[in-house]
This record gives sequence, structure tokens and C-alpha cells, in this order.
Amino acid sequence: MHPDTPTLFTNVRVLDGTGTEPFAGEVLVEGNHIAAVGRPGATRRAAGARIVDGRGGTLMPGLCDAHTHFTWNNGTSLDALGELGVEEHTLLTARSAKTYLDYGYTMCVGAASAKQRLDVVIRDAINAGDIPGPRYLANGREIASTGGALIPSITNFADGPDEMRKVVRGLIGVGVDLIKLILSGEEITGTQRAEDTYFTDAEIAVAVAEAHNRGVRVCAHARSAESVKMCLRNGVDIIYHGSFIDDEGMDELERQKDRVFVAPGINWLIATLEDASPWGFTPDLAEQVGYKRELEIAIEGLREMHRRGIRVLPGGDYGFAWTPHGTYARDLEHFVKILGFTPMEAILSATKQGGEIMDLPHELGQVRPGYLADLILVEGDPLADITILQDRNSLAAIMKDGVFHKEPVWREEPAVVEVPAQQAAGIEDAVRLDP
Repeated sequence: MHPDTPTLFTNVRVLDGTGTEPFAGEVLVEGNHIAAVGRPGATRRAAGARIVDGRGGTLMPGLCDAHTHFTWNNGTSLDALGELGVEEHTLLTARSAKTYLDYGYTMCVGAASAKQRLDVVIRDAINAGDIPGPRYLANGREIASTGGALIPSITNFADGPDEMRKVVRGLIGVGVDLIKLILSGEEITGTQRAEDTYFTDAEIAVAVAEAHNRGVRVCAHARSAESVKMCLRNGVDIIYHGSFIDDEGMDELERQKDRVFVAPGINWLIATLEDASPWGFTPDLAEQVGYKRELEIAIEGLREMHRRGIRVLPGGDYGFAWTPHGTYARDLEHFVKILGFTPMEAILSATKQGGEIMDLPHELGQVRPGYLADLILVEGDPLADITILQDRNSLAAIMKDGVFHKEPVWREEPAVVEVPAQQAAGIEDAVRLDP
């Protein structure tokens, strides 16, 4: 079928990403945009349209991961990321990009690349249609101070404002959308503490000024209380983690809540405590180095952020052995079961707010006329069971930019699409949802 053929989704529950309760309806896609959203039978029938009978499934916006590492390799050795050959690493990164889309993630925010240009190259290949993947904001190698790197082999180093300016300008020169700063430590390194802070205000101010001057945003690994406040003082756009935020930082974060985003990567803390034993990092060891304490403090802070209306988005650090690619929607479950989000609020954080963090709030993250047609058709109701979004087989269809990445399929008997006689004219093909 020609890719420009209009598509009409019928017999679906539309979860439109606005916060409105789902409703029985239809959605018409023309080209790469949503042309119409209406009640059953009320939507315009485009000439030549294919009809997709959703069989009562949930049609909703594609999801966003706000802290993505395409280049992470599901491994246990952090420094191995720097040692992997560029050819193998490119293939691995392309596979990761496809995996995100396979699981219904049509938007991803790059949070550091293991090689300087690898995110950029993959982003450009996705945009050119050469490989499948989500809409992507590309990052480069993260920037740390001497002695402050989490993974030295994949890090740019900058000490002082002048070096910071040069490194940031170099990253902008290779075409990144984001700059990543390492402001605090990470306990699993064995040498860096999460409550340490490694850069100065002067260094961060230069990084932000240089990036913003060229239309590039800044994100930061910031677990310590001081590093969060440093982000807020200097205009950092996306705060990763924020585990040890204090009252002063929380109040300032609330004041800037319409500007800044927080992506806590909560699954990293939980999985490191609960799932890392097969790789030698037992729960006792994780607790000993501080992850249990950090998780408890982080949960309290994130619940308060949610209460204050601060934008907290899912995603983070998938691609390690105990946070493997393909398990991305675990964050949504944690938001509901641990952080106090309703299922609707969790979904809005990954859809509507996903469009906002992608800097396309009027084009992405909602099922509304004029928005880009990035849609997933879910066999079930994610509001009743948020964990259904972790099941790839429950995604009956995945559409990005008006084109099916996953054609509509069901695991039951095929549904025969019946088109009323008055609607039959001009309909060339009715899609049957074959198993």
C-alpha cells in the first residue's frame, strides 16, 4: 500500500494525551499528521483510506524516554563501552534505536553517547529513513572535571571556564542537540559519591551560555543537593536524578517548573538494588554503598516534586545488564506504584510532557488534529494496568510519522472490517488485523 494512503482507525478507545478520559472514537491520519479525531461514525472518510478496526483497543500517543542511551550495550563493564570498536558500536546503537520503537517509544532524549558522533550519526540516519528509530535528540560524550568522570573512557574532560567553552563548542560543531554535564558522583563507580559536586558555577555558566547561544540545550547528571541548585542557578534545562534535593532546591525548582524538566531514572536505583545480583552486585552490597538510602530519599523528593506540579518524566539508564534495552516502561510502573502518580498522570508524563521536552509541544505527545501521527494501538487498557505497556506483544500497531513501524496485528482470529455501503466508495483497502 502506498505510504501516503490515509488511515482511519475505528473502534478504538482514544487516550488523547490531554488528560481527558478515553472515549470511543476514530482517528484519521493523512500524510504524517492527524487530520481528524471524532466520535464513532462522525469522522470524515478520506478517499482511498484504509480502515483499521482497533477492536476496542486503546489508541494513544507514542511514548517518550527522557534519558536515553542508544550506545549502552546491556553490559556490566562500564569502561567496555569505550573499548568497543566503532563498527560494532554503530550496529549495536542502530539496534537499540529500533528496539525503542519496537516498544512504542517514538520520542527519545539522548543523555550521552559513548562516542562523540555516534548519537548524531544515528539521529541523522533515522531522520533520513535509512534505519528505524524514534525521533531523537542527540547527545555527545558527557563532560566531566578531572577526577569527576563516571566512565572515563567515554568522557570529555574540562577544567575551568576556558576548557569548558572549548569542549562545548567542539560538541556543538559535531551537531549535537544536547550537552551533558556530570555534576555529581555515582556510587557504583566505587570512587565517586552521589552527594559530591564536581564543577563550579563559573564552569556551568559558561557551558549553558555557549550551548544556548547556538540553540543547544543542557542536561546534567545531578544527584547531590548542591548540584541540583547549581543547575537551577545557571539555567540547565534537564536535571537527571535529583535524588538528594533539599528544601531550598525544591522551592527553586518549583519556581522554575515551567522551564526545567526532571528525569530521575528511578528504575536504575530500584534495579541496582533488586536485580543486579547475577552480575555480582548483590542487594547487600548495593545497600552498603548507599543505594537503599538514596532510593528512600529520592522517593520522598520525587513525590514532593509531583505534588508541586514539577514535570517529572520517565526514562533513564536503560542499557546496562540489569536495566536492559526493551524494559523501558518499567519506569511508568514505578511512577504509579512508588511515586504516587495515577496511571493517567504517568501516561501524560510520557506523552504530553514528552512532546514538551522534545520542544515540540504543539506537534508531539497528543492525539489531536494537526499533531504528528506518532501513535500506538494497545491491546488492552493501560489505565487499568500500566504494566501492559511493558509487553511488546500488547502493542497491536506502532505508527511514526504516519507510517506503520508495526502493522496492525492481533493474536486472536482476524477481524473482518465491515464498511457501510454509504462509506464504501473510495475505500481501496480495508486492513484485516491478521495474527
